[in-house]
Amino acid sequence: MRRRSSRPLLAVFAAVVVALSAPFLAGGAASAESNGGVRVMTLGDSITDGLTVPGGYRIGLWQKLVAGGHTVDFVGSQFNGPSSLGDHDHEGHSGWRIDQIDANIVNWLRTTTPRTVLLHIGTNDMFGNAANAPARLSTLLDRITNTSPGIIVFVATIIPFPAADAAVRTFNAAIPGIVQGKVAAGKRVYLVDMYRALTATDLADGVHPNAGGYEKMSTVWFNALRSVPDSLTNGTPSPSPTTPAPPTTPPPTTPPPGGSCTAQTSPGTVWGDRYNTAVTVNGASTWTVVVSVNAPQRITTTWSGSASLNSNGTVLTMRSNGSGNTFGFTTMTNGNSGARPQINSCTAG
Repeated sequence: MRRRSSRPLLAVFAAVVVALSAPFLAGGAASAESNGGVRVMTLGDSITDGLTVPGGYRIGLWQKLVAGGHTVDFVGSQFNGPSSLGDHDHEGHSGWRIDQIDANIVNWLRTTTPRTVLLHIGTNDMFGNAANAPARLSTLLDRITNTSPGIIVFVATIIPFPAADAAVRTFNAAIPGIVQGKVAAGKRVYLVDMYRALTATDLADGVHPNAGGYEKMSTVWFNALRSVPDSLTNGTPSPSPTTPAPPTTPPPTTPPPGGSCTAQTSPGTVWGDRYNTAVTVNGASTWTVVVSVNAPQRITTTWSGSASLNSNGTVLTMRSNGSGNTFGFTTMTNGNSGARPQINSCTAG
């Protein structure tokens, strides 16, 4: 165990600024925690730190990982969160921009040697310096992957920020191309669509998520990690992915006749022979969703729900099982790489 003193996380929030100045953890010195598991760095600003909900998305993510049988060691120079968060280490710095993370990342990587990085950064860059934010993000990704060859990086689109929505949308629209460039260079970089997972109602103060918003973030991160199995192990890497750009308009949702739930698909990681899809259900806590793919495509793997498939694997019926309102599945393309799943129905209850 190494020892370190807790430090205040500086942040500013006044109308449209990202965080308040506050100590991140009551008490004195704190010990870094390690369980010998796969080292995962949660990297970003006050949204990663958990300004409005100490521990933020890391609480739900930790609980999902433990429930899934994964042994993970969160790493970082910062430390906060409740007792329900089994590992409090992180690299979330309140009020920081992309360039500030970039100026420190080499030291952090060399100190903690993570296998996997979960990166959500850029919100603070939306204040008057958004135009070059994509270039700064690209530089940061290069710094991470060059410092730690073979590292797996999940980079998220930033969550909604209504006061700077146009800037956020422009920044997020650039991220798929950045990720695609890194993948083409042989880097293990994956796109995570966090923006569409939350809405303004999931924000506590117009910037930071409330508890429900953080729970949604934890589900998205968990599904992303599970879509790349060796991100949670120290084993043989998966094939390098290709990452599709999110659609310019939201995928269609299909409500049941007279019902009260809708289901929306989100594209996930794409390999040469298969791809992942996440489905988010809104309007009900218990539900049944039917989704189909076009033959010869075939659904082979599912998670976060109770699943049943027809005989040729083209129709999936997924029922809620207490794992939240987002589930996912993997589809083998079998030579049909262009088609994508369709929501057939969403039934509440």
